[in-house]
Amino acid sequence: MMMAMIRVLVSACLLGAKVRYHGGSAACPSDIIARWLDEGRVVPICPEVAGGLATPRAPAEIDLGADGSTVWRGRAGVRTSTGDDVTNAFVAGAAEAMRLAAEQDIRIAVLKEGSPSCGSSFTYDGSFRGVRVAGQGVAAAALVGAGIAVFSEEELDEADRLICTLDGEAENRSRSAD
Repeated sequence: MMMAMIRVLVSACLLGAKVRYHGGSAACPSDIIARWLDEGRVVPICPEVAGGLATPRAPAEIDLGADGSTVWRGRAGVRTSTGDDVTNAFVAGAAEAMRLAAEQDIRIAVLKEGSPSCGSSFTYDGSFRGVRVAGQGVAAAALVGAGIAVFSEEELDEADRLICTLDGEAENRSRSAD
């Protein structure tokens, strides 16, 4: 019996895709990511682009006092620095991340820290003054709510250890089924 490979959802900007609001990437040169790519584990996504936003675009932040989970639950919004409401695009992008995770049986994601979509431990406060607040972005919150382990690009070692653990569990299940 062939065991299923543990796949990992990764923010496309970390892989070098120029999908960030300013038209650039947040390429994360890493031996771990390079190995995951070589192993065919990586499923790339930019929730903001998947939700229909253009590149480049005005920067966006979650409403003051809210976080990604409140946006995901329909109780807060996401606005650009020019005042446009882009909540629907952020929710649609999070839904696409959820769809990919379900389709690919993904249990781990590595997402861009600080992003209003992908931030795993902080985003910005909605004032567009660079003030960090604890909380998750919309896609990160949706994924965590679905039981997916979400890490930032600063936590690659931890994500890799979890993949190794899950690979071992999958291998043990495969052996016991034979």
